[in-house]
Amino acid sequence: MEAHDGLSAKIVQEAGFRGVWASGLTTSAALGLRDSNEASWTQVLEVLEYMADATTLPILVDGDTGHGNFNNVRRFVRKLCERGIAGVCIEDKLFPKTNSFIGEAQPLADVDEFCGRIKAGKDSQTDDDFVLVARVEALISGHSMEEALRRAEAYHAAGADAILIHSKKSNADEIFTFAERWGNRAPLVIVPTMYYATPTDLYRQAGISTIIWANHLLRASMAAMRETAARIHEDESLMRVEGSVSTVKDIFRLMGNAELEEAERRYLPSKPAPSAVVLAAGGGELGGMTTDQPKCMLDIRGQSLLQRLVGTLRESGVRDVSVVRGQHKEAVTLQGVRMVDNDRHASTGEAMSLACARDAIKGETVVAYGDVLFRRYILDSLLTSSADVVVAVDTLGAQPRPGNRDLVTADRRFSGDYLDDRPAHLVRLAGDVPAAECHGEWMGLARFTARGAGWLQEEIAAMEAEGVLEGADMPLLLTRIAAKHPVRVKYFTGHWLDVDTLTDLAEARNFT
Repeated sequence: MEAHDGLSAKIVQEAGFRGVWASGLTTSAALGLRDSNEASWTQVLEVLEYMADATTLPILVDGDTGHGNFNNVRRFVRKLCERGIAGVCIEDKLFPKTNSFIGEAQPLADVDEFCGRIKAGKDSQTDDDFVLVARVEALISGHSMEEALRRAEAYHAAGADAILIHSKKSNADEIFTFAERWGNRAPLVIVPTMYYATPTDLYRQAGISTIIWANHLLRASMAAMRETAARIHEDESLMRVEGSVSTVKDIFRLMGNAELEEAERRYLPSKPAPSAVVLAAGGGELGGMTTDQPKCMLDIRGQSLLQRLVGTLRESGVRDVSVVRGQHKEAVTLQGVRMVDNDRHASTGEAMSLACARDAIKGETVVAYGDVLFRRYILDSLLTSSADVVVAVDTLGAQPRPGNRDLVTADRRFSGDYLDDRPAHLVRLAGDVPAAECHGEWMGLARFTARGAGWLQEEIAAMEAEGVLEGADMPLLLTRIAAKHPVRVKYFTGHWLDVDTLTDLAEARNFT
């Protein structure tokens, strides 16, 4: 079902649909723009991020022509994957596109060039489950059935996961003909906007995979808004409309105000606010940029990386923040933050840095690496967990790569269903996790309740007594805790950034 913003995405899920169609037409219209690529792809991404946050349903994006050539397609796909979008549909027309229902015989893209866009998109996806649907416009542009089939076969061979065959006839005859001749070589998607009178069971019998109801929520809302606005303007009163529109309470319910009330109870002064320890003793190596300052002080659009991290912590109610500094410690400054020094940072590991701030580990405590950025909802999810120790794990980082020490093995991998609330627990956190046992990458973010903080203190003391604390890193410390106590794993799909390279630094400046 079509959606064009966070509210309509919530309504689609509430209605029981299995997926969301992020329509290019309705997204543009909701922005007051024409369906002619007047909305930039970055504006589309912003809308999609709100939609992805608003629903747990998979979202298939109307990607128009891919917003340009193969290079635009591959960047667009990477950005969609970063936001947890399930797939994109691109059509074989020219950029900038014109809506299919405007005019006649619109020119189509060269087949080989469009196949290049498909290959570029598939090569660029960072999620194995991401799908690319190739939309064939041959029939709607007045070409023959043979041309539509020729194009569909070429796009399938280029790697398209499904074919969307489009038609603007008032009946579904040519859709059924195409489906019969296509022979289910790949899943077939249709958009019955014009031939809406055809019974859906006939599509099932024809082997159609997916039906997109493409623009009806926006059209319905336009009609309702016009009627309501006209009545209020005419009556200069709400008497005729108040009983026929959604209640304010319904808005609060749909937007999740109950969760906000629960969060407010957590933030009330009657309950101590959580504290945080940020580990920023390592300097990092980013060319000449870290010659006289550590990574955590690099500029990210007018704020240091550390300032942005601490800002996210404070937005979630974490007020008392301690930062463990080491290399170039004199450069690490931030108002309102307690600084703790690890003067032996060059010869010790992260566990020792944490031990330097052990007096700050009391009550509910968040521990974070000093070179990470993450969306606030990730931290909020940890803070609302009932577990005594919970770690944030990115399922998109489930492939081992050189130098990554934060690979996670849990007792249950991510099911792919955000409604699946069965708990997963940490088994091991290390750099030598085999690919078959790798369930994700730790984001460098953990939260401990008062009880969990006690376990953390006990393990630091035990490692110190054994003489292994100085050389230990956080993965070892968390693995040791997990061997004695349950450490909950919270799975996420992206929406964070570990600044290790100049490329990461460039991405951090676009991370909002």
